[in-house]
Amino acid sequence: MTRIALFASGSGSNAENIVRYFSEKEDISIPLIISNKKDAYVHERASRLGVPSLTFSKVEFDEGLVVVDTLHTYNIDFIVLAGFLLKVSQPLLDAYPGRIINIHPALLPKFGGKGMYGDRVHQAVVEAGETESGITIHFIDENYDEGDMIFQATCEVLADDSPEEVARKVHALEYACFPRVIEAVVKGENPRDLAFLAGKEQ
Repeated sequence: MTRIALFASGSGSNAENIVRYFSEKEDISIPLIISNKKDAYVHERASRLGVPSLTFSKVEFDEGLVVVDTLHTYNIDFIVLAGFLLKVSQPLLDAYPGRIINIHPALLPKFGGKGMYGDRVHQAVVEAGETESGITIHFIDENYDEGDMIFQATCEVLADDSPEEVARKVHALEYACFPRVIEAVVKGENPRDLAFLAGKEQ
């Protein structure tokens, strides 16, 4: 059984989607959700789903050791960032090399880097006059949004699309693709075999 911890900072809609997807799997489980915000709605979702959730401070995340110890206590094999806004510290990178997966709501390397998350990304996409956006799923390294790419999927951006409409399209891609790509990575399969998902939302 492969055990995945989810890290989330906000509402946790992606986290809930991932938990529900893997609840039907016999070989992969989500035994823990971790946040940097004690009042984040992801804790409510976790409680409803029957998944333990914990909060650590920014200092604890930066130092990393107490977080790593907790992950080891839960026998965690992979970490998935599902709307987690803090930079991953070196102790976590050292403890889980090549086993921390993130999703970014744009087509990296465009619209990435520090401060580019959530609605800020969709606003920037619209202001730049882009004709497409999408998601990038990638491994984490020591720099924001620069880890090795795993998978991308695209959606069309129309001339009159608002940032909210772009967000809706991107969220649809996240919900459709992220759990299945995670599953492929964990099982050692080639995510390129999921290419049929890449144009899921047009």
